[in-house]
Amino acid sequence: MNLEELKFDEKGLIAAIVQDAATLEVLTLAYMNGESLQKSIETRETWFYSRSRQELWHKGATSGNTQKIVEMKFDCDKDAVVVLVEPTGPACHNGTTSCFTESLLKEDEAAASLKDYEILLALEKVIHEREQNRPEGAYTTYLFEKGVDKILKKVGEEASEVIIAAKNRDAEELKWEAADLLYHLMVLFTEQKLSFKEVLKVLKKRHEGADKK
Repeated sequence: MNLEELKFDEKGLIAAIVQDAATLEVLTLAYMNGESLQKSIETRETWFYSRSRQELWHKGATSGNTQKIVEMKFDCDKDAVVVLVEPTGPACHNGTTSCFTESLLKEDEAAASLKDYEILLALEKVIHEREQNRPEGAYTTYLFEKGVDKILKKVGEEASEVIIAAKNRDAEELKWEAADLLYHLMVLFTEQKLSFKEVLKVLKKRHEGADKK
């Protein structure tokens, strides 16, 4: 598509909705002008236009929290774009994964529960830091120092504990054992240099395939 077909507003700007390519979580809403949009396409990293400073800015230029662009799409009216990215850190200057953290539906349990899933990405980050820094006395450090065989043994043990708890119909025990299994799986992912988001991508692909059947 020719970029000239997009409908910029009277100030020469177009809304850019940035989403995590793996989880589809909305990370931020920013604005682009023609130049920042072109730079985003050319560099495959997000560039925006600051309405307050009236200048271009490259996401992550100072913080290091860049966003690798996977896909860019425009809406049916051609007056907004969606940018699917692989973030290397928090999207918000407050240090949160997304700029959208406060719910207007405080009593809506379904909306509030979406935050529960953030712990998985937060846990992955902590495990990665443990692998890099190896703080003395940390259990995760112990696993990495013992190596893949120890990690695999723990994954097997925790999987067995999950099976036993399920067979015993012990929901309380099951949730604790399942949490242990998830933790050790994520340690294994880190040891194998596999991002949790890559696993999510597989689940998403399978889900989309199932919808087409």
